Amino acid sequence: MAQTRGIGHRMYIAKIAQNIVDPAQAILGYQELITEEVREAGPRDALPDVERILSAARELNALIKRLLDVETPEIGNAPSLDKLLRHDLRTPMNAILGYSEMLIEDFADTLPTRLLEDVSKVIRESRNLLAQIDETLDGSSRDADQEFQPTFDGTIAADLAKTMATHASPLTERAGRILVVDDTASNRDLLSRRLCRDGHTVVAASSGDEALRIFGQQEFDLVLADVLMPDMNGIELLGQLKANRQFREIPVVMISGLKDDDAVARCIEAGAEDYLRKPINSVLLKARIAACLERRRWRTRENQYLAQIEFEKERANALLHAILPTQVVQRLANGEEMIADRIDMATIIFADIVNFTEFAARTPAAALVRRLGDLFSRFDTLADQYGIEKIKTIGDAYMAASGLPDSRVDHAEAGVAFAQAMLAEMPKDADDGSALTLRIGIHSGPVVAGLIGRKRFVYDVWGHTVNVASRMESCGVPGHIQISQTTYDALGEGRPPARREIMHIRGIGRYTTYLLE
Repeated sequence: MAQTRGIGHRMYIAKIAQNIVDPAQAILGYQELITEEVREAGPRDALPDVERILSAARELNALIKRLLDVETPEIGNAPSLDKLLRHDLRTPMNAILGYSEMLIEDFADTLPTRLLEDVSKVIRESRNLLAQIDETLDGSSRDADQEFQPTFDGTIAADLAKTMATHASPLTERAGRILVVDDTASNRDLLSRRLCRDGHTVVAASSGDEALRIFGQQEFDLVLADVLMPDMNGIELLGQLKANRQFREIPVVMISGLKDDDAVARCIEAGAEDYLRKPINSVLLKARIAACLERRRWRTRENQYLAQIEFEKERANALLHAILPTQVVQRLANGEEMIADRIDMATIIFADIVNFTEFAARTPAAALVRRLGDLFSRFDTLADQYGIEKIKTIGDAYMAASGLPDSRVDHAEAGVAFAQAMLAEMPKDADDGSALTLRIGIHSGPVVAGLIGRKRFVYDVWGHTVNVASRMESCGVPGHIQISQTTYDALGEGRPPARREIMHIRGIGRYTTYLLE
């Protein structure tokens, strides 16, 4: 019951403050706007009265702030507060109302309509404020000689007391490592002991420089820093912490006896998590530290989730780059949905392992897959080395293309050089005495390239050029590279020695081919 009455008492003080502070601040806000406009646009004759009203509005707000001590109301001062309200607020209120009414009477024809409306709002808020004061005084005067009792519904206070009683959670869950920075030994010791009693691990520093040295050696969840310190003040320390990528995520709560709002604003702008004024209210300190640590934990979790998302994204990108050309991946990332290109001239390479069926029949499955995978992986490395685009593997055959997705003038030279490198790679594969042999066919010409499929999509090429290249391989010679007339011509003067032959190729007819030596 005592707790409920205490909470009710504080709520009563807060209610008085709210009733008079809101209209007083509204008066000041409107009057500042009015004064700015009259100073800029006139009428100049109205300016003296306007500034008198502004001065009275500022006096009113300062008086209310001083009388109510709005931020730290103390239980038990409500009756004397009422008496002070009764006498002290009347003077500025009378000035505001009187000059505002004269302003309308004297300058109704010259003041802009908008300003007249604002002056009317000042008058309305002033009368509202007077009514609030009168209501407060009337309510409290009946109990002036009695023990103070709140006059509003006690159910509200009871509900609030119940809510606050059920809010607490185990302190051990909110414990953290806290660095206290204060140049005054007694303040440092008192704050440290108070935090230790709440279950936190506390390290103290007597200056900003010492705090920075400790930061390089230990990790912390929160910093409590005094604003006024010699050599390096709290705001400078805050700036250095926020400028350091390693420390910028650590919340910093500033502590100071300064009551200047500019100091608070400067700290918040510099990245402070919160601001506590001395003498520190222990209940408020505990609540704000718990809130800061909770936010710190949520940020840590958020960063962990973001790191995990970034890791998965990079892994997905790596997988995508492994199966698609980089240019195609970039086009997909840019939102292009249909990837389909007609390439005027490219070189297609088919490489098939000779007698692979017989080799597969006598080789254990695991050894077969391992050897084929190792061989094709080395072909992939060669493709990267020669700037060749691997298209796909078809059973024991390896298909690649030169000159796509981006065209290149030396597509034929690059394709032949890649094929020669593949042949050179085959003896390295014969580590168990069962050497494999490649038969390679190459043809150059126009192709259509594009991305197809929704599942296991693939970048593929189509056209007569692909069919001819496949025929060059199937009718070739094991251990050799067979190219078409088109590829031979595209090689130009740098073409290697070759044996010309006219062959009858199924589905194509008579065709001139070259077997590279």
